[in-house]
Amino acid sequence: MSAIVFGRLMKSLRQRTGKTMRDFCLENGFDPGNYSRLERGIFPPPQREDILERYATALGLARGSDEWLEFFDVAAASRGELPRDLSSDERLLEKLPVLFRTLRGSQVPPEKLDDLIEKIRRAWS
Repeated sequence: MSAIVFGRLMKSLRQRTGKTMRDFCLENGFDPGNYSRLERGIFPPPQREDILERYATALGLARGSDEWLEFFDVAAASRGELPRDLSSDERLLEKLPVLFRTLRGSQVPPEKLDDLIEKIRRAWS
């Protein structure tokens, strides 16, 4: 996943606020040039969690909501990282190589991938 994916997410969330990029940045104390570079995928997502939290809050994401988690997950994936909460779970880390080998072994149809995701969710609930 690239910085472009994170940028598209940021842009769509900002547009959902109904504000232009300049107005959004001025209201929230963000540099419009840097924010524009984030939205266009020129800059990678910030690594610092406090900066991501400022963006998420300004974009109207509720702390702990699915959208909040997705925002942080997409940021991590766009940087080529696992989300922090998952990378500290030893049980999960032991299983990831099997998942990676499975995904590399064949083209997984979208419906099968959705099924796999649902099974993983049920197993971790």
